[in-house]
Amino acid sequence: MSEPVREPPHTPVHGTWEPAPAARWEDAFLTGNGRHGALVYGDPADDRVIVTHHTLVRPHHRPGDTDPPRLADRLPALQDTLLSGDLTAADTFTDGRPPRWIQPFHPGFLTRVRAEPPGPAPGVRREADFTTGTVTATAGDRTSRVFASRADDVLVQYVTEPGPRIRVELDHRLDGVPAGLAVGRSVATAHGETVLTLRARYPGSTLGYTGVTLAVADTGRTTLTDRGIRVDGAARLLLLTRVHRHDGPYDPADETAALRALAGEDGPAAAYDRLLRRHTALHRPAYLRVALDLGADPAERALPGSALLARPAGPALLERLFSAGRHHLLSSAGLYPPRLCGLWTGDWDTAWSGGFTTDANLALQTASAVAADLPEVTEAHRALIRGQAGDWRDNARAVFGTRGIVAPAHTDGANGRTYHFDRAYPLHLWTAAADRLLLPLLEADETDGRHDPWLTGLLAELADFYEDFLTRTRPGGHLAVVPSYSPENRPRGGAGAVNATMDLAAARHALTAAAGRAPARRAARLRALADRLPPYRVNADGALAEWAWPGLGDRYDHRHLSHLYPVWPLDEITPYDTPDLARAAARALALRGSENDSAHGHLHQGLVAARLGDARRTGDALRRVLGGDYFHASLMSAHYPKRDVYNADAAHALPALLIEALVRSTPGRLVLLPAPPPGLCARGRLTGVRTRFGARIDLTWAPGEYRAMLRPDRDADIELCAPEGRRRLTLRAGVEHALVSPGAGGPAAAPSPDPNSPGRSAPG
Repeated sequence: MSEPVREPPHTPVHGTWEPAPAARWEDAFLTGNGRHGALVYGDPADDRVIVTHHTLVRPHHRPGDTDPPRLADRLPALQDTLLSGDLTAADTFTDGRPPRWIQPFHPGFLTRVRAEPPGPAPGVRREADFTTGTVTATAGDRTSRVFASRADDVLVQYVTEPGPRIRVELDHRLDGVPAGLAVGRSVATAHGETVLTLRARYPGSTLGYTGVTLAVADTGRTTLTDRGIRVDGAARLLLLTRVHRHDGPYDPADETAALRALAGEDGPAAAYDRLLRRHTALHRPAYLRVALDLGADPAERALPGSALLARPAGPALLERLFSAGRHHLLSSAGLYPPRLCGLWTGDWDTAWSGGFTTDANLALQTASAVAADLPEVTEAHRALIRGQAGDWRDNARAVFGTRGIVAPAHTDGANGRTYHFDRAYPLHLWTAAADRLLLPLLEADETDGRHDPWLTGLLAELADFYEDFLTRTRPGGHLAVVPSYSPENRPRGGAGAVNATMDLAAARHALTAAAGRAPARRAARLRALADRLPPYRVNADGALAEWAWPGLGDRYDHRHLSHLYPVWPLDEITPYDTPDLARAAARALALRGSENDSAHGHLHQGLVAARLGDARRTGDALRRVLGGDYFHASLMSAHYPKRDVYNADAAHALPALLIEALVRSTPGRLVLLPAPPPGLCARGRLTGVRTRFGARIDLTWAPGEYRAMLRPDRDADIELCAPEGRRRLTLRAGVEHALVSPGAGGPAAAPSPDPNSPGRSAPG
């Protein structure tokens, strides 16, 4: 029996806790370093930790299956047919291959520390400390601590008072494990130190993975068992684990030596403290750069996460989910950005193969990375693109016969080729993916005040693609984007499409962004090409149409909002610069249904509403997610209501929605409190947010008033849009600038001092 829920000894503002072990892997607490991940059950009788790694994807393709379809020679005929009005032609524009899913992401194995005999467990408390990335489970005198070191890329588990007799083993038997997985084990022990190795080879493949765990006990006796070791009389036990995916045989000798070097010669306690210090020095400052305080009741803050989830209207839950989403996003980004499931799964049958979906999900998950000051996430995003740019060039040549780059809608991380498509989802016709994927890197450059040469080169290649692809002209001189696709919807009145709004917006943005970094002659040519793209269409309902092509009717009940790409994440349509189009976009948002109630659809609607300054609709979207039973006790989210299908979209996107509702910036504008959700964010403090004009901002607000402090690292002349109105604002590098609302009893904007004199422009 677990102890009754009681107030913990400290307020878990930056963490969460539960009064019992996880009964399901979905409820296991999470830690990760962007390469290795762990799902921690926190059960003292059977202390299980599921080990994951970003590279663990199961091969299932034959040679040639992942090549992009070679369709370039058929493209002109397809364009002719679509432009003539036959919108069914795109249905057969494939190379005849059946649909091919990307390689599925899967878990590696369990590390298990089992008490023998198990006996009745005392009251259990498990908690996750987001500031250190450590998951701790306590039962009586026994404590287990787990973290994934960002400094040393190793999973660390440290158990004190584990019990008079325990068994330690590596166990591959997880949900959905394929029957044909070839598994071998080896154990070597001496002087209180043991190396456990688990080797796995995928069915019908030379590919496999190997897990290596070094177990170090401070005292007692260690003996071999059929699956691992038995340890009698240990007071402290340290486990260090790594996993490698490889092709062919793998010799773990070097890995074993590396783990021994990390363990050192000074015993488990000293090794754990040393490893934790090295890791925390990187993790803690990253996590703490941005924080949200909504002034929640301390009694509510003290509740376990599952209890908070049962009362979804309170600010304590929003604080907890903001912190958890930030921690999980940071922890899942490193080698790659987060997958659909972050960095975690306990099942070999991961939904949608646990890959990266670029038409909405990846952008939603990483939406807070720049503003919330997580360059670790942005760099992981950059790493994914760096590894796939060559494949993007292959896609452009094979499908469209052009120079330049075309990104895929789905990838497993191993390659970036376009090969996942079928009649229902003709994703190989979608040309906007590269613009969407490069956009966060552009925003990071704006925030840092730099031009990354590598990014400049990719933008030039994207412009190459559009120069070659945009060759069809309609009456009046406008170009046509043909073929075109609006993920993942289909127009009423046709199957294929021309001039999907998202494709138009991406082409216009890509060309102008490339022009901004190009030599003068080419810049003029690219801007002229962008100017020839057709305007957006407003339909008979007064809504921004999903296709700017006559005869293509909108299907409103859909989870994706691809046609609102000019609103979010682009800044092309805003209430300040394009009010008529903003009203049409607001009408399109109002008409949009939620289809299957996917969490990402609700949060996408909330992000668009925040950009449009619609606080009520922003709050409605947030309430649908908070009240729809989308979150597990781990505070990782689900794709559908009632915790159906483990998925990181909501967990990672929720912090972005809260930030966008409270602070919004572009290179030339700062918007304060554009859409605070009524009844959910009445007052609070948001600190450390980065702006795209090079300043950090701390914002405190309450009904009818706000105070903000700007700390610019470069000069900027921007427009301030605040609840009381709009005005110009001049910032000087290194000079803090205070903004105080009239309702707070001060001037709306304090003037800047002489830039040659040090000091603040107004009291903090």
